[in-house]
Amino acid sequence: MTNDPKSYTLSRRKMLAGIGVVGLASAGTGLGTTAFFSDEEEFVDNSLVAGELDLLVDWQQTYDFGDGHQFVSAHPDHDGDGEQSIAADNDAGQIRYSDFPDEEDEDSNGANIPVLNCENIPPLSEANFGVDPVTGEAMETLVQFTDVKPGDSGEITFSLHLCDNPGYLWMQADNVSESGGVHAEPEMAVDPDNLGDLAGAIQVTLWYDEDCDNVYDGADPVDIMLTLDFSGSMLYDQYGGVVSDDEITINGTTYDETTKIDLVELGTRQFVDYLQSQNADAKVGVAYFDGEGSDDTEPRTGVLQAMTTDLSVVDGALTGLRQKLANVVSGGPGSTPFDGDGDPDPFSNANSIATGTYIGEGVDDAQDELAANGRSGAEKRNIVLSDGESFNGGGSTSFASPQDAADDARAASPSPETDVYTISVGSANDGVLQAMAGPAGGAGGDPSFFNDVDDPLNVPSVFGNLAAQTVAEKVIMQDTLGNVLAALADGNGVPLDGNRATIYDELNDDPTDPDREAFRGDGVMHCVALAWELPFEVGNEIQGDTLGFDLGFYTEQERHNDGSGPELAA
Repeated sequence: MTNDPKSYTLSRRKMLAGIGVVGLASAGTGLGTTAFFSDEEEFVDNSLVAGELDLLVDWQQTYDFGDGHQFVSAHPDHDGDGEQSIAADNDAGQIRYSDFPDEEDEDSNGANIPVLNCENIPPLSEANFGVDPVTGEAMETLVQFTDVKPGDSGEITFSLHLCDNPGYLWMQADNVSESGGVHAEPEMAVDPDNLGDLAGAIQVTLWYDEDCDNVYDGADPVDIMLTLDFSGSMLYDQYGGVVSDDEITINGTTYDETTKIDLVELGTRQFVDYLQSQNADAKVGVAYFDGEGSDDTEPRTGVLQAMTTDLSVVDGALTGLRQKLANVVSGGPGSTPFDGDGDPDPFSNANSIATGTYIGEGVDDAQDELAANGRSGAEKRNIVLSDGESFNGGGSTSFASPQDAADDARAASPSPETDVYTISVGSANDGVLQAMAGPAGGAGGDPSFFNDVDDPLNVPSVFGNLAAQTVAEKVIMQDTLGNVLAALADGNGVPLDGNRATIYDELNDDPTDPDREAFRGDGVMHCVALAWELPFEVGNEIQGDTLGFDLGFYTEQERHNDGSGPELAA
């Protein structure tokens, strides 16, 4: 059953606000079933379509005619100048796309605003589709070319935010129009029929832009420490460690319930497996932190696995984290992940375990390992995950400031200078972990390095995103614009993968393949980008040609759907 959308006229543009699609199955009637709860963000004739399953999209589009990137259109764009921006209570009065360049990439001129989320993305009625940079007239389609010359290029990056339930996503194209335009004399000799040739001449790369900076990033050598919370609240039900009654399977081992540490094990092992599959030039180690028992004179923190380029060894160290965490929090002074004295049953009595959370000491241990075993010339990263605030345990010491530890790591005090990524599981520690997050040599509080995970079930997806940022960004398709648009316009479009750490081929694998994951809800930000270039060697056949097209995204709720899409759902 579908509902007719309501239509609102916005000057020359239209916004259609539908209320979604609800599937109806009826045995014996011969009627098909549509998807349970779906939503679209389409830019069709400059229209936006939205439904009950809340998918929000923002974007930045640029053209380069040889003088550097110029802004064409963006959403949100609070002052209408083509650059993504929102009003803000700061000295500049705004936050802009150009406030977030990648300082290590000379091609970067900014990034989609990382603080955009489901709470502050403006309503669709405020979308500004810009003007054609050549004609100065309002854009008829989201992307259009009216006077493209060899050497011209451009790019558009979309940020996708699923605000409610997890959902499968497809990218689509529509409203493709191509014309030979004015039949200029130089073109007549090579294109007497005045066919539209731009789609076949323009070269396109479609990829997951993991850092949302509108630039395709290759891979560099990187040394990584995974710094993980091994406190009792990650495992034991009496401290909130059990997050679902559903079973979970991790590399062949199945548990009857799901705990936070299970999700960390699943996510970190996928992280390591993906680096292996991509032949990443990476050296990885693992640190952990807990608190103190009543007889302890030093906190229970340390290195679970020394850094190594043999990632299969790291994968082995990350197996059985229930038992290893239980070993750390149990017993007397000197407890380690390997002493075997802990009870990994999440429903066991955990009254006597060590208490406290010493995040700063864990960061320091990780930094010591990077200093001792890191490689010269490799980028350094410390990925810190915790579900709570630092607090003292029952022993004789007090926790060190986690912010100070992170500040020292970023500032190379002591060396090495390190990117600090943080993952806050739940809302108890958002402020501290956000203050810790930031680039090597830079300040903390950088939202690009902070991952706010309200639902622990999203932990594997976050590690998947971080893995994808560690290797070369994943290319979905690299071909002529004509072939890319044909793929996006075919059937349901191109199925996207919510976790790039799983090995899924968007063009050849079945949309229901288990390696294709839904995108998590809670507004987690994912970016997809399309870059185009007209090669210098293209000749007169494209003179006067015009081309326009719209792009959009379709989502359907993960629950009750198998990922096959609206046309194929049974």
